[in-house]
Amino acid sequence: MGSTKKTVAVLFGGCSGEHEVSLQSAAAVLDAIDPALYTAVPVGITKDGRWLRCTGGSKTLPAGTWAENALPCRLSPDRGDHGLWERGPDGAWRLMKIDIVLPILHGRGGEDGTVQGLCALAGLPLAGCGTLCSALCMDKDKAHKLAAAAGVETPRGFTVTPADDAGGTAARAAALGLPVFVKPLRAGSSLGVARVESLAALPAALHAAFGYDDTVLVEQAVPGFEVGCAVLGPDAAGRLILGAVDEIELGGAVAQRAGGSGFFDFGEKYSLANSAIHVPARIPAETAARVQAAAAAVYRALGCRGFARVDSFLTPDGRVVFNEVNTIPGFTAHSRWPGMMRAAGYDFKTVVGLILQNAEAEAL
Repeated sequence: MGSTKKTVAVLFGGCSGEHEVSLQSAAAVLDAIDPALYTAVPVGITKDGRWLRCTGGSKTLPAGTWAENALPCRLSPDRGDHGLWERGPDGAWRLMKIDIVLPILHGRGGEDGTVQGLCALAGLPLAGCGTLCSALCMDKDKAHKLAAAAGVETPRGFTVTPADDAGGTAARAAALGLPVFVKPLRAGSSLGVARVESLAALPAALHAAFGYDDTVLVEQAVPGFEVGCAVLGPDAAGRLILGAVDEIELGGAVAQRAGGSGFFDFGEKYSLANSAIHVPARIPAETAARVQAAAAAVYRALGCRGFARVDSFLTPDGRVVFNEVNTIPGFTAHSRWPGMMRAAGYDFKTVVGLILQNAEAEAL
């Protein structure tokens, strides 16, 4: 790494339902960036899609006041600009050169390849997964197909659109075997996801999921519990760093309550009110190694780079069944990805530094 400080644009916010979570994640990342090596430029995207450079510091993000006194800005797709146009208090537009873009955007409009494509057009080095990988990982059906082609087991399921016959959809769901999960094809944080115990509940679950996407995935419920693996890299030598495997334990209020979700839904992910995350997972070392191997295989098969979290199910008979990849996982104080890396011996500031170093190396 050269002696000159690099300028890192940290993107946060966005138009998805995970806007507030992104604010918390980005605040943690901004605080972890080494100011001796990098100049961090916080760039927020409002819920209605306006781009603003935050001037108030990281603490204004979780407080929700970051847009106050922020300056309008634009990430230029012109490769000659290689940076961010910003309108100052005097109304004049000025160009700020950017060396690396680090998106901390969760969900659609940030984790689906759209922002990544803009960075590719601009010729700006990106920290994290690229355009195609991000789009593939966001599409649960295509991610499953590629994981299966790499030899990793996936749940059985099918996709549905509003034009599909309701009776045919119900018959296909019954053939999978109840219960089934109904999920928006391209959404994060379990938004719009429902566990369906009876065919009578299927129409309402589909209607809710269609509120987040025009295509819905219906898939079998996999017995067992969810495990995850944080992945970082590859480095210049092609090596991956694998975090410790974690385990989600659903408490009785989540797993058993009548009419409850019965899974790790949006509320539980960010409150842990009735569940717990164990890291390392309470499983044998050999089983944890198989979870890590499956995560690495999926990560490589989908073309992931930089960092991601690979989520799977561990069945009672010991099978590892792939669930999904989060290409921009949560970085909040309670988030799983930093916890898994910490359990593997890498504190948060170290992994943020490694993410930026890898992005710099790829840009050379």
